[in-house]
Amino acid sequence: MIDFRPVTIDSLKHIRYYFQFQNYRTCDFTVGGMFMWASYFKYEYAVFQETLFIKGVSEIDSTVTVFSVPVGKLQFHESFTVLKEYCVLKDIKLVLSAVPENIKNLIVTAYPFNVYELTNWADYLYESQSLATLSGKSYNKKRNHVNKFKQQYPDFVYGRMNESNLPAIQSFFHLFNSQNEKNNPIFQNEAEMTEYVLNNYKQFDFTGSFIKNDDSVIGFIIGEILSDTLYIHISKADKTYCGVYETLNKEFIADIIDRHPEIKYVNLEEDVGDEGLRKSKLSYHPIFILNKYNLSYAG
Repeated sequence: MIDFRPVTIDSLKHIRYYFQFQNYRTCDFTVGGMFMWASYFKYEYAVFQETLFIKGVSEIDSTVTVFSVPVGKLQFHESFTVLKEYCVLKDIKLVLSAVPENIKNLIVTAYPFNVYELTNWADYLYESQSLATLSGKSYNKKRNHVNKFKQQYPDFVYGRMNESNLPAIQSFFHLFNSQNEKNNPIFQNEAEMTEYVLNNYKQFDFTGSFIKNDDSVIGFIIGEILSDTLYIHISKADKTYCGVYETLNKEFIADIIDRHPEIKYVNLEEDVGDEGLRKSKLSYHPIFILNKYNLSYAG
């Protein structure tokens, strides 16, 4: 029987290896997408026959055990058998969580599953060059915000995150968090995990940048590269500087593409039901909304 163990920072290198065996482009199959939600969804992992299995609790009901689609050397029909045997032994229902649409269609064709769409957990996927250049009529407002920011703050500094500037970024985040605190478990989890990532930045295979004005950090952004996609896990900025978010995004994505020309897509991840986030992500004109589903085995 597969043996699940807690997801820890020390297990990330082991886990990261297996994400190369999928091309779903959803953030659930990245180190950041999993680790930043590890405590919230009580994630555990197991490796069996060179395949990664992840167990947690449902986005809909925290009393329900769920599993990610396994990734690795096993074919799905083989890993499905492993999960089914585990669920029988544990006397629990087999539920697959946050299943990407393309693999969902294959699964429900082959097996009897009840399907539930996770409406607040879809990812927003964009063409990387579009966000790096903001060219074209649809991005007029975004370009105007960037131009206004650069006109108002001509001496702003864009830089890449490293050990020497982390303390200033952490100080900015502490101030930002105190001014933008939300009484919501999801956002409280995000704040705690952002703090954790900043405190342990060297141990993550992430890439980050920041913007300064008058020698003070006014925004930072952290992402992860996997195959042809940049996943932006964290983005925080002082909105009193008009256009700071648009400028930070544009500079960061252009910088990443310059260093990694293989990047074709940018994933800005979920809106978790927040209308402000949803409006913001839609304003960047995604080329795909990556829907996700929970599949409950009915066999």
